[in-house]
Amino acid sequence: MNAVDSSLDAAPIADWRSYPISADLVNLVPASDALDTHWSDGRVSPFHYQWLRDNCACGQCVYSVTREQLFEIVDVPEQLHPQRTRIDEQGHLLIDWQDGHHSRFHPGWLRAHAYDEVSRAERRAQRPQSQLWGAEMSEQLPQFDYQAVMADDDALLQWLLAVRDIGLTQLRGVPTTEDVLPALAKRISFIRESNFGVLFDVQSKADADSNAYTSFNLPLHTDLPTRELQPGLQFLHCLVNDATGGESVFVDGFAIAEALHQEAPELFHTLCETPIEFRNRSRNSDYHRLAPIIALDAYGVVSEIRMGNFLRGAFDAPVERMPALYSAYRRFIAMTREPRFRVQRRLDAGQLWCFDNRRTLHARTEFDPASGARHFKGCYVDRDELLSRIHVLQR
Repeated sequence: MNAVDSSLDAAPIADWRSYPISADLVNLVPASDALDTHWSDGRVSPFHYQWLRDNCACGQCVYSVTREQLFEIVDVPEQLHPQRTRIDEQGHLLIDWQDGHHSRFHPGWLRAHAYDEVSRAERRAQRPQSQLWGAEMSEQLPQFDYQAVMADDDALLQWLLAVRDIGLTQLRGVPTTEDVLPALAKRISFIRESNFGVLFDVQSKADADSNAYTSFNLPLHTDLPTRELQPGLQFLHCLVNDATGGESVFVDGFAIAEALHQEAPELFHTLCETPIEFRNRSRNSDYHRLAPIIALDAYGVVSEIRMGNFLRGAFDAPVERMPALYSAYRRFIAMTREPRFRVQRRLDAGQLWCFDNRRTLHARTEFDPASGARHFKGCYVDRDELLSRIHVLQR
């Protein structure tokens, strides 16, 4: 239900999503600083009065066009209390405040935002979970049809969910013209530009400004670890691949981090806690970033891998921690070389890789440029754009 129909000047809920009613409000028990709401399934959710007033969605508190908040909590007394609370015939929570303001809360929205321990645990369990993978992905690679993704939003959503949860996908049946990649990327959102351009050509160049633009072996890495925010998604579209060698190699950085956590937790924590300098210097640019190889999110879950040995500066750590840092770093790279984690496949003309660059490390075996042409077209789209597109498609 997107809108609240109220005689109390209520406006649409300050959100564009729908909130199904999974349980009904059955009783309200006021306390000194909070309202205990009792649900039909037996759950009790306390809501502090400041929280309730802060989340009022009436037309005075939220602008109905943008659904963005106008009200600021500092504009009401800190010790505010309801004058009256009740449940209306539609099951909404109604509150009359001491200053004459009125609030109405949809039960589906209220339950979705309840912050009692059970409700918060329920939301955490519903968060998307990364599906870790290893060498078996060679046989289980998620593959999607280009024409379907371009024409059908349901097919687009299934592809994007695989990118989000697995971090490695392949599209097939992709036309081998240079105008295809930007159109595909824009099915998600706008393309992220870098010093390599909006689009970049991955092919051997005599005046290469990156090891990617050579023909020799390129070790496992994430692109642009030298930036404050590494690109989220990377696209590599094969226009032609007649050269000998040059196979794509992938490992799931999250799976390696999890295995390291289980097998050598002290080394895992070293890579989470020790910042490493990454740098990328060319004739016209000079990028530096100090960050750990393994980053955790607000829940303590691995959210990002940052790796590029050929873009790494000298380690700078306290004397007593330097041996531990090298032990952890060596172990991580050694694990990326273990067959249990590696996927190695050739990308042929008309095929395209799309993977999570902040999770999936990629590499390329050496190829012989004299044996035939090899030309990939690439671009980046940030992870935020992926998640936003998924949310809109799911709505």
